[in-house]
Amino acid sequence: MTRLAPVARLTQYAHGGGCASKIPPAELERLVTGLTGGDALVLGGPDGDDAAVVRIEGGRAVVSTADFSTPVVDDAYDWGRIAAANALSDVYAVGGTPVMALNLLGWPSDALPAELAREVLRGGRDQAALAGCAIAGGHSVDDPEPKYGLAVTGVADPGRLLRLDAARPGLPLSLTKPLGVGVLNARHKTTGESFPHAVETMTALNADAGLAALERGVACATDVTGFGLLGHLYKLARASGVTAVVNASAVPYLDGAPAAVRDGFVPGGSRRNLAWVTPHTDFRRIGEEERLLLADAQISGGLLIAGEIPGARVIGELVPPGRRTLVVS
Repeated sequence: MTRLAPVARLTQYAHGGGCASKIPPAELERLVTGLTGGDALVLGGPDGDDAAVVRIEGGRAVVSTADFSTPVVDDAYDWGRIAAANALSDVYAVGGTPVMALNLLGWPSDALPAELAREVLRGGRDQAALAGCAIAGGHSVDDPEPKYGLAVTGVADPGRLLRLDAARPGLPLSLTKPLGVGVLNARHKTTGESFPHAVETMTALNADAGLAALERGVACATDVTGFGLLGHLYKLARASGVTAVVNASAVPYLDGAPAAVRDGFVPGGSRRNLAWVTPHTDFRRIGEEERLLLADAQISGGLLIAGEIPGARVIGELVPPGRRTLVVS
C-alpha cells in the first residue's frame, strides 16, 4: 500500500515526544499513592509493575495494560507501529501473551487530515497482527495534540510471571535493546533528520525476549520506557530490596545517540529521570552526558532482566542492599 505524501510534521504538533511526555516519575508516584491495588491483583500494586495481572478460573491469569504517546516520528504509519509495540511490551514484560487490544486515539481533526490518522491506526493494526493480537475498535477524542496507543489484554500463567519484586543478590542484569531512541527522536523532532535504525529498534517486539526469560526460569524483569534505564532499574531494585550495580561501559547505545547528547538534543523527560534517580545513585566517575544517556526516556525499549538470555547484553549485577540503590561505574 502506498503511503500518504507527508502533509505535516507530526512531531511538531506535540510539546514532547512519546514517553518523554510522561508526568515526571516522582510527581506520578505521589499522585497515585494509595489509589492502586486490590486483593484480586497478582501484579499491579504500589511497586508499579508494567501491567496488572489478576487470577481467573482454570489456573490462568488475565493481563491488562494501557499505553499511549505523542508522536516520536513524522511518518504516521511508523508512529502507529512504534506506539503499538510500546503498549504490547508491557504484557511481555510481565511474562504474558497479548490476545486483544483497543485503539486509543487523540486527534486534532481541525489541523490534520483524517487520512493521516488512518495511517497511524493502520500501523498499530499491522504491529498488533505481528504479535498475534486482534484489534477490536477502541476510543477516540478530538485533541489539540495527536496521541495514539493501545489498551491491551493478555493471558499468563500466574505461576510463571516476571515481577519487579523478585530480584535477588547474585543475579546478572541483562538488557535486550540498545539505549538512545529518546535523544535520537529529539534530534528528529528538531531537525527532521531520520534514523531508520532507531525506528527498527522501536518496532521490534519483546515477545521472544519475554518467552526466553520464562523458559530460563527468570522471575524478575521490566521494560525500559519513559523512565529510562536508570529509572526502571531503580524501581526494580527498590521493590526487590537490592542494590543494582551497572557497568556503564557494557551498556549498548544506538549509533548517533552519544553525538545527539553532545549536540544538546536531550528530551526534558530524560533530564527529569536523571534528577529523580540521582539522590539514590552512586555515579562514581560517570560524567553528565553518559548519565543522561543512561536516564534517556525510551519508547518501546528492551527488557531489563534479572538473569541471562541469549542475545541480551549483560550490563551489571544485583548485590545485597547498600548505601545507595544504584551504583554506576
